[in-house]
Amino acid sequence: MNMKKLFISIALLALASGALSAQERKLPAPDMDRAAAGIMDALNARRSVREYSSRELSEQEIADLLWAAQGKNREDGRMTSPTARNRQEIRLYLFTADGVSLYDHDNHSLHRVAEGDYRDLIAGPQAFAKTAPLSLLMVADFEKYGSDSDHARMMVYCDAGIVSQNISLYCAAVGLCTVPRGIMNVEGLSNLLGLGEKQIPVLNNPVGYPKE
Repeated sequence: MNMKKLFISIALLALASGALSAQERKLPAPDMDRAAAGIMDALNARRSVREYSSRELSEQEIADLLWAAQGKNREDGRMTSPTARNRQEIRLYLFTADGVSLYDHDNHSLHRVAEGDYRDLIAGPQAFAKTAPLSLLMVADFEKYGSDSDHARMMVYCDAGIVSQNISLYCAAVGLCTVPRGIMNVEGLSNLLGLGEKQIPVLNNPVGYPKE
């Protein structure tokens, strides 16, 4: 490779790196002083709710919700939601009216993967789910887990359930409402997110304030 081609290659790599960085949205640090109910109160308050206010969540509220669901809570990279063999194989996507983003728990940031409102894919045949200002989607990544055996599937689905439960308890603690759901347009979501055969949408949680 001559020097001219080398400089062109370096420049293209730099541009590509900059474009990827531009897609990352750093989130506010979790608000550890947020007034929240104790765990017993949160468990007592937990309900499956299917009606939501149109009130939007603030950036801080979204940041706290994502951290509660699957945030990094130790310096070694482990999370608020445990995973079998610490595989951390559950991808967490945020769906809002203006786009879809992938949550990066290690950097507590969002990476935009699609522009536009795709909450109808989360809702599927249940239109109520699209009325929530946002939805969180859990995708099981069996490639990252390293196996898709029957036992692996059981463990990975349990891990997704733990993330969903974190979401439910957090919502109950701070006055938000949600419902865990397995219904969604799996094929449409897989196409939108560019998922492979070993990445499967498993659960979703619409989240919002109670309907007034």
